[in-house]
Amino acid sequence: MMHSIAQKEFVSTLRDKRFLVLSVLVLALLLAATLVGRASYQTQQRERQLAQHTVNDQFRRQPARHPHRVAHYGSFAFRPKSGLSLLDAGIDSYTGTAVYLEAHQQNSVNFSQAQQSGSLIRFGEMTVAFVLQMLVPLLIIFLCFGAFTQERETGTLQLLLSQGISLWQVAWGKILGYSRAVALVVAPALALAALLLFSGEEFASGPDLVARLGLFVLSYAVYFFLFIVGAVVVSARQASSRAALVTLLGLWILGCIILPKATANLGATLYPTVTKAQMDAAVHEEAQHGINGHDPQDQRSAALKAGLLKKYGVDSEEKLPVSVGGVLMTESEAYSAQVYQEHFAALNDTYRRQNRISDWVGLLNPYQAIRPLSMGLAGSDFAHYVHFQQAAEAYRYRLVQRLNALQTSMGHGDKERKLEASTWRQLPVFAYQSPTLGWAWPHLLLPVVALLLWAVGLSWLGLRLISTTPLV
Repeated sequence: MMHSIAQKEFVSTLRDKRFLVLSVLVLALLLAATLVGRASYQTQQRERQLAQHTVNDQFRRQPARHPHRVAHYGSFAFRPKSGLSLLDAGIDSYTGTAVYLEAHQQNSVNFSQAQQSGSLIRFGEMTVAFVLQMLVPLLIIFLCFGAFTQERETGTLQLLLSQGISLWQVAWGKILGYSRAVALVVAPALALAALLLFSGEEFASGPDLVARLGLFVLSYAVYFFLFIVGAVVVSARQASSRAALVTLLGLWILGCIILPKATANLGATLYPTVTKAQMDAAVHEEAQHGINGHDPQDQRSAALKAGLLKKYGVDSEEKLPVSVGGVLMTESEAYSAQVYQEHFAALNDTYRRQNRISDWVGLLNPYQAIRPLSMGLAGSDFAHYVHFQQAAEAYRYRLVQRLNALQTSMGHGDKERKLEASTWRQLPVFAYQSPTLGWAWPHLLLPVVALLLWAVGLSWLGLRLISTTPLV
């Protein structure tokens, strides 16, 4: 009997012109967002690969130079796009795409899409994730708000119960029927996205991408299930269809617009971030306590030079087998890198605390559970951004210290000499490997638990409420 109710709801939904109009509109938006996302991915990925190849080539083609000039010449690291970012761009548009790598300084990632775009980007991007998170729930609300109220208003609910079926069986039948209708709208767009992902040569297909896409689809299936169950429960507990619709729209506004904004403001108030000027001033102040490789009169530099003379048992700098300047640069770089890492770690920790508040609110609001989960699976969340930032800094530090080691090995009088141009072709260039799902999983645990608790809790509590709902 329950399956008969599900089939009846599914067929009735397909015959409803309002559903047809809304579903065609949502499906068109989903398909358009998928195709636009793929085109945007291809353009940005091609541009970044070309830029990375160009700067790597320019770095390797430098003429004969002193190693420290090469360290100051520097290079760029461009963040590649993750494959699933065509479905959920996450914070990619606001976090920057490239970082300048140079001696003595750790720069932040700049040149974000938001910096180079017009004001329209402030209103958000039309991505697959936006449609799935905001518009499909609206479709579900307009689909399900009359699930019980219309049966009660037309008097068919009592006729249905007279057949010996319970209220919770009626509810499950309706939930199954509506779930089929929603799947009919969403599945084509996700199938198209999967086809584009696994057939395009520009995408690095593999088990990790398959697992991420599978979890992406499963997560949204749970998210939609929550809205369907919630809408059916609200419909069962309201006296009229109008009251059910108003209640559901109010909950949608509260969960998808008001709470996320309020949570973001709360996080920024509780954990304020320092400005770039404040951070630069603090780093400059702390850097004064270390060795300054460019200041020969620095007392700490003099002490280091005296230690070298003692270590090699000579009485003058000219007799040293190493370049004093190279050793000073090595020590200076190690100290300044530590100062920068401490300040960037503190700044990232502040952002993590702000984000953590929103993650915990996911236990109260399903929208704030699916959002970080979706971004994390797409590789476009804050954790993946920090992974790139740290990889770029690790490469910069190794490169500069390798150049400092070359300078050190040149011995006394290195400032008047240069190394052959072929030296730079032997240095490794920046190549970024995106983290796997196993690395990202600990960051996604809380949103996953929140969604599962919502699914189990709402199903149990909702059906208990439906079982006690009045029939008239």
